[in-house]
Order: sequence, then C-alpha cells, then structure tokens
Amino acid sequence: MSKVICLWASPRNISTAMMYSFAQRKETKVVDEPFYAYYLNNVNSNTLHPGKKEILNSQSSNFNKVLQELNEQSTKELLFIKNMTHHLDGQNIDFAKNWSNVILTRSPKRSIASFSRVIKNPTLQDLGYKLQYELAKEFQKNKIEFYLLQAEDLLMNPEKHLKKICDFSKIKFSKKMLSWPKGGIIEDGVWAKYWYENVHNSTGFNKINSKEDVQLPVKYNSLLKEASFFYDALKNI
Repeated sequence: MSKVICLWASPRNISTAMMYSFAQRKETKVVDEPFYAYYLNNVNSNTLHPGKKEILNSQSSNFNKVLQELNEQSTKELLFIKNMTHHLDGQNIDFAKNWSNVILTRSPKRSIASFSRVIKNPTLQDLGYKLQYELAKEFQKNKIEFYLLQAEDLLMNPEKHLKKICDFSKIKFSKKMLSWPKGGIIEDGVWAKYWYENVHNSTGFNKINSKEDVQLPVKYNSLLKEASFFYDALKNI
C-alpha cells in the first residue's frame, strides 16, 4: 500500500496547483477529488455544479467503494489525494488515521470572489469553511495529526512551505515540485474545463499581492461574515 498524503481543501484555494506540484514527483500518483460524485449524488444542495452529469458518469458515487479503490492504489510509493473537505459529508474519518493530512485554507474574501465567477450565489456549504473547522476538531478528538496550511503563505514562498509539508509527511522535498509544464495533466477530473483555466495557464505557483484588496458585492457580506468566523476559528485551533 502506498503512503498517502491527503489535502483537505476548500474550493478556489490553489489545491489544484498543489496536485500539479506533487504530480511532478516520479514516485507519486495523484488523484483529483475522488468523492465529488458521492457528494453530488448524496448531498441535498440547490447549487448547480457545471458538468454534474459528466462527473457522476466518471466516478463511483459509493463512498466505501471509492475509499477501497484509494487504499488499493499501490502502483507508486506515494499517493497524493486532492479532496474538497465538504465532499466528506459527515463520513467517519477513521480511514485517515494512517494518512498524512494537510488542511489547506484561504482568505474567504479571495475564495468567494474566485468561486462566484463559476457558480453564482455560493453558500457556506459550497465554500467548506465550517466543514474544515469541524474536520480539524474531529482530527483533534481522534488524535489524528494534521498540518494547517495557509494558501497565501504557500504562494508567497512555495519552497519553504512545500518543504514543511514534506517534513510533516516524512518524505524528501524535490525542487521539481516548484514548477510544471503549461496545460493539464491526465489525472484532471472531467470538471477541469470549468475550473482549471488558471492552473492550466501556469507553470508554477504565482505570487500574490498581499496588499491587494479584493472587492466583493454587498450581497456577499453575510456569507463573508459566516465564512470568516470559521476561517478564524480554524486558524486558532
């Protein structure tokens, strides 16, 4: 069985860039959001996800079957799983006890601005902040170690923070993780054409202007307040 690193992300926070980074390692197999079909098939949500039918046709919507498939993937020494935290939908997390778990979060204002370009009028559930906080508390309760990573920090100094993730996961850092060829990768989910334009046009982690103020329409003020509460709570765990 491969060593597993699982990235528990919220949407629009460079999780795909992280997947591309790990995909540059020869001994690593990457998997893109394996529980997306399960989430779409089982969660009562009014959010219209682009390509929903394609996604449901491309993956199993049986959580335990997907988990079994992940555990049986042993073609490479390392398995990197990019997950959206809200795709868990309250499932028991015992399976993660032997994984290296990394929670990736980002400023809610930036996430809402990015997410709403694809899906209009997102909800707190869509953004995953509450569920990231709850997952971290579950990890603590079950004595499961996790590493909390801030997306803005990673973008400002990719090598420093990738090294920290590698140290946490007890693997060697490789400079190959700092860049990738322009375009997609074969492991991209079928939803890539709706969400991955930025990473497909990139060749590495792009620095952000930390002083840049992101402007949101007034209609998102309530959502921003809710998301910020759980974002701040997560950082203070």
